[in-house]
Amino acid sequence: MTDSQVIPGGITAAKGFQAAGLAAGLKPSGAKDLALIYSETEAIAAGVFTTSQVRAACVDYCRQILQSKNSIRAILCNAGQANAATGAAGLQDALDSATAVAQQLGIPPESVLLASTGVIGKRIPMAKLTAALPELVASLSKEGNENASRAIMTTDLVPKTIALETIIGDRPVRIGGIAKGSGMIHPNMATMLSFITCDAMVSTHLWQEMLSRAAQKSFNQITVDGDTSTNDTLIALANGQSRTPTITELNKEGQKLEAMLTEVCQYLAKAIARDGEGATCLIEVQVSGASDEASARQVARTIAGSALVKAAIFGRDPNWGRIAAAAGRAGVSFHQEDLRIQLGDFLLMDNGQPLPFDAQAASNYLKAKAEGAYLQDDTVVISVCLGNGSGVGTAWGCDLSYDYVKINADYTT
Repeated sequence: MTDSQVIPGGITAAKGFQAAGLAAGLKPSGAKDLALIYSETEAIAAGVFTTSQVRAACVDYCRQILQSKNSIRAILCNAGQANAATGAAGLQDALDSATAVAQQLGIPPESVLLASTGVIGKRIPMAKLTAALPELVASLSKEGNENASRAIMTTDLVPKTIALETIIGDRPVRIGGIAKGSGMIHPNMATMLSFITCDAMVSTHLWQEMLSRAAQKSFNQITVDGDTSTNDTLIALANGQSRTPTITELNKEGQKLEAMLTEVCQYLAKAIARDGEGATCLIEVQVSGASDEASARQVARTIAGSALVKAAIFGRDPNWGRIAAAAGRAGVSFHQEDLRIQLGDFLLMDNGQPLPFDAQAASNYLKAKAEGAYLQDDTVVISVCLGNGSGVGTAWGCDLSYDYVKINADYTT
């Protein structure tokens, strides 16, 4: 944790940012489905995107823009259609979207970044999108966080938003963010959309490095179902409106800014895992004693992503053997006689040996966490020590319930 404070405002908490969200008719449900984030001044941009070979048109578009231009003014996001695997026509839709919103804002098209979420193989209904843009731009405001956060949702049950403030150079600096994600959640990058705004002045190269590291410790450490999406997009804008001195290196001020950025990303990442489709609780896997941090993160991800572990948690079954098995197949070398496993306050294994424990009490612990869902007391904590190495890492996931199958069995029908 940093010395930052939680503040209201979400994506519009940072100075010089506005947002909007409305229903453009892109979703059959009639729910909000079109969001816009706007910087009143030029902002530098950094991005992290899906590693899938099957990508949405918006992903390729954003990558191309960020390779040649880092000065961005707006992010447009539609929900309902992923516009992935839609070929040349889908790419043209993306280009036309950027041009249309740029005309409404009075900025160059290349100053607009794009994101889409929804059904793969479905193009954006462009007539509906373009018809909604005048109202969308007109409704931009400092109070637009709630509408924007809801407009990017698909199967999410709740909007995900956070804003933090700290002091850098005797001036307040703010970072805000929103995210969506509930299913198809797995690292490389985790399946989600997230947009972050910041009013610090920071060099473009350093901002990208900070975001990449933050993603590694947050969005790349969550998993719901082991499926990576075609549309994963994390975009962070920084417009310098806090009027702090420019941060060009990872000095004290740079470390403070990166810590706050990471905290925002971790909050949003955990919110995604907590809202996993059909989930009843959040699972936090803490791994220590690994040879290095990367190894610890890998073991944590493997345990959090194990279908058997997730099913046991849903069944309120403290079956620690599944945790041990997942750690053993993670591809990280350790001595099993050093293995230590703890579930909440229950020590289940130590020095590679099973220990007697109150199985009913451990089951009640899991049950209590499910009953505390969305009350910030829904986190099942699994602690695993591999040895005496210095590597530590954390991953987040959720349990695997019957409802996950129900939700995804008829997703397009």
